[in-house]
Amino acid sequence: MFHRNSITGVSLDAAGLVALADLKTLARRTALVGGASYIDIFLLAPGIHCQQDASELNGGEYPTTGAMTNGYVFRVENQATVSYLQGVGEPGHLTNVSVSPPLPTKYGLFFDNFRGEPLASLFYLAGIALTVVVIALLVAIKDWWALGVLCMLAVARLLNTTVLKRRSQLGWKGAAEPGVQGDLLILLSQDRWVRMRGMVDDLKVVTAGQWLRETSNIESVAVSIATLLVYVSAALAGNASTVGSLLLACLLLVSVALLGLSNMVTTKLRMFGHVVRVDGKPTRYSRRLEMVKELIEESKRDDWAIGMGLIVPPAEKAQKVNV
Repeated sequence: MFHRNSITGVSLDAAGLVALADLKTLARRTALVGGASYIDIFLLAPGIHCQQDASELNGGEYPTTGAMTNGYVFRVENQATVSYLQGVGEPGHLTNVSVSPPLPTKYGLFFDNFRGEPLASLFYLAGIALTVVVIALLVAIKDWWALGVLCMLAVARLLNTTVLKRRSQLGWKGAAEPGVQGDLLILLSQDRWVRMRGMVDDLKVVTAGQWLRETSNIESVAVSIATLLVYVSAALAGNASTVGSLLLACLLLVSVALLGLSNMVTTKLRMFGHVVRVDGKPTRYSRRLEMVKELIEESKRDDWAIGMGLIVPPAEKAQKVNV
């Protein structure tokens, strides 16, 4: 019969330390779906205390961007969008992506993601189901210490999810330009080039303004409490039985593996109801100038290329600089 003393001769007192691993898997999931859902509370994986770092996944990169329709040059300010483009871009290639208009939301963020990314959502649901199974087993063997550790991790998830939902509210995105088609060239590091097309208002939503605003004082306190709960849970996990510790370790390790698979098969970025997806295969160019000349010919203007420093301006367009 399965009980808390089924395993002997093995010590797993440090199994709770798995929760302290600084993995960015949860943060990357947050960036891919553009926010958080309360159903996330039931997926417990290492890196809960790093989830608020989702806005740092771009590595501090804010790529130069040129609007090929009007010549304006600016930067992509949305860290989640930059992180997604870094993942789909290839050195020496032009990757085409499109931004679709927002779809009506009826059942919340998670179920909208399930509709658009069923395989990724199945991996995610498997992690949630695993948590439920482990909770049932811990209750069956009456390992209240291990169950308490799980509850502390769930509360930490709840606090982080609540803060993320508050931070990821649609804010300033510039003046509305209804009915205008946009065409952007984005220059990422390592010679990765991305062409993003869609309606201008849709492009602004995924590139301009804030994605996650700065935390308020109360939110900072909540995040600090969540982080402390993760560390305290790791400290108290040593009081669990050997079976309970094994279940905790297996839950955390398998959950992060399932979450990693979910992130890996996710092909689209969701941001404030909009969907960013890759169109076709990247086009390889032996020289960047070849791509620039091709786009100039297609857009029938070169002011965006001059503003981005991609070409030398003709003599008649050169500006005098007094030193």
